[in-house]
Amino acid sequence: MSRILVTGAGAVLGQGIIKSLRSGGSGWEIIAADPNPLSVGLYWADQACLIPMASDPAYADAIEDLLEVLRPHAVLVGTDVELAIFASRREEWERRFATRILVSDPETIEIADDKYATARFLARHGLDHPLSALPEDAEGLEFLIDRVGFPLIVKPRRGARAVGVSLVSDRADLALALTGRSGLVVQQLAGPDDQEYTAGVLFFEDEVKASIVLRRDLRDGNTYRAFVGEYPDCDAYVRSVAEALRPYGPANFQFRKGADGRCRLFEINARFSGTTPMRALAGFNEVDLCLRHLLHGKAVPPCKARPGVILRFLDEQFIAADHLISAGAS
Repeated sequence: MSRILVTGAGAVLGQGIIKSLRSGGSGWEIIAADPNPLSVGLYWADQACLIPMASDPAYADAIEDLLEVLRPHAVLVGTDVELAIFASRREEWERRFATRILVSDPETIEIADDKYATARFLARHGLDHPLSALPEDAEGLEFLIDRVGFPLIVKPRRGARAVGVSLVSDRADLALALTGRSGLVVQQLAGPDDQEYTAGVLFFEDEVKASIVLRRDLRDGNTYRAFVGEYPDCDAYVRSVAEALRPYGPANFQFRKGADGRCRLFEINARFSGTTPMRALAGFNEVDLCLRHLLHGKAVPPCKARPGVILRFLDEQFIAADHLISAGAS
């Protein structure tokens, strides 16, 4: 039985990783970690551990202590804020604690974390992308408006789930969206709402091992419906992006297809994603596939997803008072 440490048990991503581990069958002993004792993912695991917030100076030491005591066979990172910490220490911690940490290198994490850097990365590699400009670059902003016109998208360079995103239809809207804000990027609208896609790619040994593309509907910035089907042009596009990016293991790409038929990627997650358990339902369990490849040398088979629709819904869980994890636990 392989011990798998999953951080971020209170986050959508961490919960999705645990769900995928459970649906992958036997073979995994799950250890979940999170700062909050009321994080539901802690109650889905075989063992629960409380750790500091990633912003806490004591975080890295606490993770080292956890790795020293538990000696997990693999570590899966369940929040964005932890990625850079694990990426910078991956080689050291893997060597010291005889574990495997599934996280990409710091440069890849930085490209994915910054939407302007994402656009520049795609441009350097000749891959279709939303034309982009920084508000402080007046000349670049004018070029963007002259080239593609309105509407445009204003969004934080670093952010997720459409938080702080504005669709602007003219110069007055643009000025209003930029007023009093910093750290923004202005981008070409990548495509219509009904042509939004999310893709999962597994990259090992210098090549794309498997990939899957879902068309999706969004609600409050999250996928609440996904359509599994054949999207060969989209699949070829995301594979080209992955070959340029060269992540370690999983990567998630979010993009739209424009009226011109071109796919334009606007967000990279250099990790598993919130839609990972949805893809597992379709027959592509990225978490299970990655671990069996890393820990047991199993080949990653091509994706053979079942066509259909995946519907996401809320659920609830009751925890008896005598089973609650104490905030003083470690």
